[in-house]
Amino acid sequence: MNQMRTGSGDPPIPPPSVADVQEAARRISGVAIRSPLLKYKSSDSTEPIWLKAECLQPVGSFKLRGVFNWARSLSDADLAKGVSTQSAGNTAQALGYAARLLGVPARSLLPDTAPKVKVDGVRAYGVTPVPVPFSALMDYVFDKGWENEPYSFLNPWGDPSMLAGSGTIGIEILDDLAEVTAIYVPVGGGGLVAAIGSVIKEQRPSVEIVGVQSTACPSLGAALDAGEPRWVKAGETICDGTMVPVVVDEMYPLVSSVVDRVVLVSEADVRTAIAHLALRNKLVVEGSGAMSLAAALGEERDGPVACILSGGSIGADRLADILATEG
Repeated sequence: MNQMRTGSGDPPIPPPSVADVQEAARRISGVAIRSPLLKYKSSDSTEPIWLKAECLQPVGSFKLRGVFNWARSLSDADLAKGVSTQSAGNTAQALGYAARLLGVPARSLLPDTAPKVKVDGVRAYGVTPVPVPFSALMDYVFDKGWENEPYSFLNPWGDPSMLAGSGTIGIEILDDLAEVTAIYVPVGGGGLVAAIGSVIKEQRPSVEIVGVQSTACPSLGAALDAGEPRWVKAGETICDGTMVPVVVDEMYPLVSSVVDRVVLVSEADVRTAIAHLALRNKLVVEGSGAMSLAAALGEERDGPVACILSGGSIGADRLADILATEG
């Protein structure tokens, strides 16, 4: 793979409209839950932190919203081909859940470094996992390898239906917390923050959208500093769900237009956030999902803020280790 490539040459991805998101909300109703917005339990007397608990979705992550919206948007003929995606785990699990409901086969390419808990989860949902080296996976994306395959393919980073489904999170936050001043969103490929940010900026532009990344993989921060996509060298991190070393050309204009700033969080801060969520709020959250809280805890707040707990796919051994050392 040539790491100078930062896209496939397609035009920039447009933002989902509020009408698109409202239609997605109707389409996914009864499948994806309206996740609760829970107050973070702390003795801190400063402005409250609210937790958008997407880790409580039936598949354990926000991905179900966009995946099911996409699947229900397919024609009967396209759905009958079977469905495919590329994913580190959560998108593939959501695809399997949707495919079971709709009675079609599913498969997913995934990095051969994906954690066992996520690979096992993919299989448990009936998805055929296809492990490949990360470089081959990026070539597949940039070269649109799915065009030579019989499946209906979901691009998890920028499909319009995926963005519209994820955007329903933004509408729910505004409904439940009208006084919100900032929303902290984990960033990997950029789809989640683009979707939420588009909805928020259209309806309440004064709300700050904070993109959160691990210090081990600060691809959005590097891109914003350079004014264009940049590759970063990813280090080891427990935030594997957001370990995407480049925000692609097609996604960057939208992401950069809605993100007000980026906060980088350390591995230690993420581990502490995972422990606090488990022990104080009784929520099991993976590294990528806990990044938002880690960022919010490290900053002063002028008003109530919301943190997206994007997923809960964490192995029992890792969680036990974190609770034993951080609790």
